[in-house]
Amino acid sequence: MSDQPRRPRKPAKPYRRPKKDPVRILAFEALRAVDERDAYANLVLPPLLRKARENGDFQARDAALATELVYGTLRRQGTYDAVVAACVDRPLREVDPPVLDVLSLGAHQLLGTRIPTHAAVSATVELARVVLGDGRAKFVNAVLRKIAQDDLDGWLERVAPPYDQDPEDHLAVVHSHPRWVVSALWDSLGGGRAGIEELLRADNDRPEVTLVARPGRATPAELLDEEAAEPGRWSPYAVRLTEGGEPGAITAVAEGRAGVQDEGSQLVALALANAPVEGRDRMWLDGCAGPGGKAALLGALAAKRGALLLASEKQPHRAGLVAKALHGNPGPYQVIAADGTRPPWRPGSFDRVLVDVPCTGLGALRRRPEARWRRRPEDLDGFAPLQRGLLRTALESVRPGGVVGYATCSPHLAETRAVVADLLKQFPDADLIDARPLLPGVPDLGEGPDVQLWPHLHGTDAMYLALIRRTG
Repeated sequence: MSDQPRRPRKPAKPYRRPKKDPVRILAFEALRAVDERDAYANLVLPPLLRKARENGDFQARDAALATELVYGTLRRQGTYDAVVAACVDRPLREVDPPVLDVLSLGAHQLLGTRIPTHAAVSATVELARVVLGDGRAKFVNAVLRKIAQDDLDGWLERVAPPYDQDPEDHLAVVHSHPRWVVSALWDSLGGGRAGIEELLRADNDRPEVTLVARPGRATPAELLDEEAAEPGRWSPYAVRLTEGGEPGAITAVAEGRAGVQDEGSQLVALALANAPVEGRDRMWLDGCAGPGGKAALLGALAAKRGALLLASEKQPHRAGLVAKALHGNPGPYQVIAADGTRPPWRPGSFDRVLVDVPCTGLGALRRRPEARWRRRPEDLDGFAPLQRGLLRTALESVRPGGVVGYATCSPHLAETRAVVADLLKQFPDADLIDARPLLPGVPDLGEGPDVQLWPHLHGTDAMYLALIRRTG
């Protein structure tokens, strides 16, 4: 036994409780809702932000940061997954989803924002201590320190395959889209590398908030009085809020005289309303009216001509949203809950019919970035019968000389031209009419007669429109 006296032990450091950061905790909660419940960020985030403001936790800049963290992380999820995968010693599928969400939030702060490296790492580790525990926070700390060793361009050189070896996979990693989505968008867009890269970059941009002044109820001039408001690019009823903001706080929006509506959606409704018809023009139908944006614009336009709008929506709760959007319309309208493939109205009842059919939503990835990771190629097979059934009903519902508008918020050829081509074979007395002159001033509309809008060319969602006239 040694005669050496024992050295006194150093006193243990007192345990330090993790600091709770309301902004990052809220961002984490939103990402978990998207992952666990298949929720959409644009539906989950507003009530979380509202509750935080009511509790006194948030200022305006805090809400802006939380929004950027959520949407930025979702938009670049594929890129960040590739980076994280290069920094861990196991397949990503073996990393617990909550841990992966924290790592993605940290990766976005390090690679996608101007937050200083030390602050991004320390704040994310503190978040991990709060929501994951001290043990897993050490793992998060180790991974983030590896990520912090390079910037985004450096990481992309390491994790993305060279373009000349695999163009689609290169674009998928660099621009954070699933490979099959890159392929589908490229097929629809056509052209070379420059165009598809511009489109994919536009999908990752933060979209402006666009308002519509509903005719007879509000004017664009009224909305232009708002801060940072500018006229729309193409629609005479559009106003853009270039710095975002809360549309619900605008009086005309709160009263239903104006609404939030992408300019591409407005153009679809306007083109149908302005298409020439032969004979009477008294009965209009919106056959897939939920949640009501196009129906409200069509109802206001119909009222100016003394026409009645019937708005039909299969889901009762969505029919309720349509009724709310149309409330106060200056002309006659009716809202019903009905299946558009088995309609309660007689064939040939309408002069104008719009069907904006359910689809994969690949045209609105700016607004719903999580949809790109949620959709699968096999989803197309699920939508195909419904899309064809709704267009068939629309063509049966319009009278000879009337016009049908077939619209989707997807540029996928299987949801656009393939559907229209199939139904035209079944209706020999139906012809495509040129939709391009009905979007005056809008450039880059292609060879026609149908129209495909694009985020990078038009600043809109990637809306598709085909106008079809019954001739016999």
